[in-house]
Amino acid sequence: MTERVARTVGLPEGLHARSSAPRGSYDGSFFLRRTLAVAAAALAVAALGVLSGVYVGFDFVQAILDVPGGFVWMATQFVPSASSLQKLDAILPALGSTVLASVASSCTAAALAYVCAVLGSRTVGVGGPFPQFVRGIASLFRNIPVVAWAFILLFSFKQSEFTGFFALFLTSFGYLTRCFLESVDEMSAGPVEALRACGASYGQIVAQAVVPMSITSVVSWVLYMIETNIRDATLVGILTGTGIGFVFDVYYKSFRYDVAGLVLLCIILVVIVCELVSNFVRRRIL
Repeated sequence: MTERVARTVGLPEGLHARSSAPRGSYDGSFFLRRTLAVAAAALAVAALGVLSGVYVGFDFVQAILDVPGGFVWMATQFVPSASSLQKLDAILPALGSTVLASVASSCTAAALAYVCAVLGSRTVGVGGPFPQFVRGIASLFRNIPVVAWAFILLFSFKQSEFTGFFALFLTSFGYLTRCFLESVDEMSAGPVEALRACGASYGQIVAQAVVPMSITSVVSWVLYMIETNIRDATLVGILTGTGIGFVFDVYYKSFRYDVAGLVLLCIILVVIVCELVSNFVRRRIL
């Protein structure tokens, strides 16, 4: 009966066969087509990489062969010696200055970013063009790398601690504003609507609903930003001539690789300790 209907309406036999396939069956060629598509994408990416390497003169094979020698050189040259320990009196103050600058820039940016995120939120914001303005500023500051900010500010404020602080602050402000906006927009609207129905003012809504519901996410993002800024502050210090980055640059250019290795070891230890503390705080508040 079904075949007679299919022939009557003029449907192709293959189409009729696929339409009359039992529920739960699948096309056996689906995985073949998907595999071919993935393989084609991988080949396209590989071809793009090869063409890019040829254009810039990069020899991938030679680079792979040089990797073991590079690790051997690092292992032999950057090992801290007994004499390098005498430089700790110059390394530790610079490291402490870098950590404090990272914490200060992160916390200052977080305070300003949270205010802008609340005012620019689509759910509890002030409305008007301010939300678009806040998102535009956040995107601008976030998409400019901290190294570019350091170069820009270096010509304006010269080599100083404030230059590194300001570069970290601008990048942190853009990143945290974007993160706080998403946190505030994604929170439940029930408490906000309940307070509005009770006649609460805007400040009461923010204090009694927005802050309690978003504070855990805010603290988590601030801790992450502190970790990131401690790592970035080393590179910023090389450019601005301040902090632990400047100390590393001085000893590296003086061919005191053992002292430079000690500086790297101190930075790694500080980053690990900061990450452990951050994870502990997250576990306690989340």
